[in-house]
Amino acid sequence: MSNSPIVADALENGLRVLTEQMSQVRSVSIGVWLTRGSRHETAERGGIAHFVEHMLFKGTGTRSAEDIAQAIDSIGGQLDAFTAKEYASYYIKVLDEHLPLALDILSDIVRNPAFTPDDIEREKKVVIEEIKMVEDTPDDLVHELFTQGFWNDHPLGRPILGVRETVESFSAPLLRDYFRDAYAPENLIVAAVGNLDHQHVRALVAERFGDMARVGAPAGEVAPAVSPKILIRNKELEQSHICLGTSSYPQDHVDRYASYVLNTLLGGSMSSRLFQNVREKRGLAYAVFSGLSAYRDAGSFTIYAGCANEAVGEVIDLVVEELRGVKHAAVPLAELQRAKDHLKGSLMLSLENTASRMSHLARQAIYFDRLFGLDETLDGIERVTVNDIQRVASDLFRPDALAATVLGNVNGLQIPRERLNVG
Repeated sequence: MSNSPIVADALENGLRVLTEQMSQVRSVSIGVWLTRGSRHETAERGGIAHFVEHMLFKGTGTRSAEDIAQAIDSIGGQLDAFTAKEYASYYIKVLDEHLPLALDILSDIVRNPAFTPDDIEREKKVVIEEIKMVEDTPDDLVHELFTQGFWNDHPLGRPILGVRETVESFSAPLLRDYFRDAYAPENLIVAAVGNLDHQHVRALVAERFGDMARVGAPAGEVAPAVSPKILIRNKELEQSHICLGTSSYPQDHVDRYASYVLNTLLGGSMSSRLFQNVREKRGLAYAVFSGLSAYRDAGSFTIYAGCANEAVGEVIDLVVEELRGVKHAAVPLAELQRAKDHLKGSLMLSLENTASRMSHLARQAIYFDRLFGLDETLDGIERVTVNDIQRVASDLFRPDALAATVLGNVNGLQIPRERLNVG
């Protein structure tokens, strides 16, 4: 499976074309990836990348929103899009024979959006409802509050959706200006995986994107400074939501594999330490897990738990204890191997479909400027040692590095800084 032919290419205008052939399937997933996301916005334009993503589905010069939906439905395709902090993606999964039509629709969407004032006004209401939905989803909101505090006054700390005031300020001329600068060929990647031929895909891409002129201005990126804050927000909820976190590594860091394994054994699986000790042995939380977010020049390691209001202090103490434990005592070999096998297994399972492989390819091009097979990743995971885990844990879990956000009915809760000391 890992020896599938992967080819990377570029058009003369700088647009990159990536393909991976999987001749055992009948489908193709093809996506247009933009190497611009919410971190490339100014505070006054917060949410514009995400808003433009919504607008690209509202119709083009020649197709209405309904035409686009009908064209995809008539071939049984699946069209979707999302905006992240450092990129955005528009992708379609279709039967291999419908690849030319899929690319025709994708190129029309990302090159010729209509941006009509009526559609813009309607979509503002939709996005504002989406923003309100986060406010009503406490496990999302606690992560949003944590990130805002953690990377304070930095684009990575701001919400991808923007805020009500910024969204309401968007106008057709403003969106067109943003679109013209961001959606330039040097910022675009077309990635396709499935039953395909690279030269055929490249020819289709050249036909539809080859005449785009380079216009984009380079995006300035400044690495964020971290401030490990303690934030307690009172909200009338049945349950309290806790997010604890510390700095982690950027995407291409040499110790990234050790951090993946560390995350898995701490809170990335059902046999993980946090799941076993907080949920199974003490019954303090229904959901408890850890996760890594990695960007071009920064990263975070976060732990989330949802628990009873009166159990917040105990859960925080348990988490701090687990972080200390993995720093000060070598991880047993059997536990290390279990975490590695879990990680490798879930990675291989996730890459069985064309859409996830297509995302995998695009992200490699965005963050590593090279494409590598699954074997390289599996080897990287397998090479992680007991010493690596302890060294990385000591590096990430420094005595005063832990930030905390608590959201819930916890009026009067105090978390003194020394309670978070993972020294």
